[in-house]
This record gives sequence, C-alpha cells and structure tokens, in this order.
Amino acid sequence: MEFLEVIKTRKSIRDFSSKSIPEKILQEILEAGRIAPSFQNRQCWHFIVVTETKLRKQLALHNGLIGKVNFFIKNAPVIIAACADPSQSGTLNQQNYYLVDVAIAFQQMMLTAWNFGIGSCWLAAFKEKKVKKILALPANFRVVAISPFGYPNKKEHIYSKAVKTIARSKRRKDIKKIVSYNYYEG
Repeated sequence: MEFLEVIKTRKSIRDFSSKSIPEKILQEILEAGRIAPSFQNRQCWHFIVVTETKLRKQLALHNGLIGKVNFFIKNAPVIIAACADPSQSGTLNQQNYYLVDVAIAFQQMMLTAWNFGIGSCWLAAFKEKKVKKILALPANFRVVAISPFGYPNKKEHIYSKAVKTIARSKRRKDIKKIVSYNYYEG
C-alpha cells in the first residue's frame, strides 16, 4: 500500500480470522517498533508477544472497563503488550515521556501491520496489576497499551458493529477545527 493509504484506511479490528501471522511479518512489525524515535533515544519500551492460547485467554479476562468487554482479543493469533520501564525514559516539562515513547513505537507497529493486511485494536482499559502478573513483568514496568494482531475476519460480528457505533469510529473533526497557524484560533 501507499503510505497515506495505510494511514487513511487503518481501523480498529475486533473480528479476527484464525490465520496465523507469518514469523517474517511479525518480525517486521516488531522492527517498526524497535526503530521508533524516543526520548533521548533511550528506547524504554519492551513488547511482549503473546501467542499461547492460554495466556491470550487470561489476558482477555482482565481487559475492558468491566472485565470481559474486550474478550474478543482471545481470538487474535497474537496479542502484544506494549510496556515501558519509566526509569529508562525521561521527564520534561512535567511530561513522562515513556508514555509518548511507547505510543509512537506501538503506532508504528500497528501501521506496519496494516500494511500487511493485519489488523489491530489499541486497548487501554485493562487491569494493569493482573496483566503485569500474567506477563511476569518487573514491578517497575508499566503496561501502556495492549493490542490484538491478526488478519481481519471477513464477517463483522454484532459486537464489533455496536462498539464501532458507540465509539463513533468513522467521525473525524474537520481540519479547520484542529489546526491553527501561529496562534490558537479556537
């Protein structure tokens, strides 16, 4: 795909086929995260690639606002937890840059995946303590986001349609409402 087409067509996928992701493509996705920019190039991130069915189910049980809302993630062949060691990043102007660092890297991974026809869905509603325990993360690490990765299922289930409607996934603000030149023109 052309780069802008990748950006414009990427969407959150909640229905996955059972087709596995080839190792070569998975490595390309991970490489996209590895080469992302970060605070003073400290690269504070650590990505945990979960492929075991049992672990994917455990993660699904501790995901979503009320626990099982995002249970769909267990159906993806891969779940990646985007984590960070905040002490390996920095703080500037009262901003903890580990969050920015991991967000940039994870977005690059998601766009790379989409370029190969692999969908993802950024998730931030999870029980971090439980996820850290499941993934055996050190105490000082933070889980910034989780995403399932997999080829989209051709048929979208009713759950996916409902979430897309509630989330207003297709709505985008007009460029004039989000951009000002030289000074804020709200």
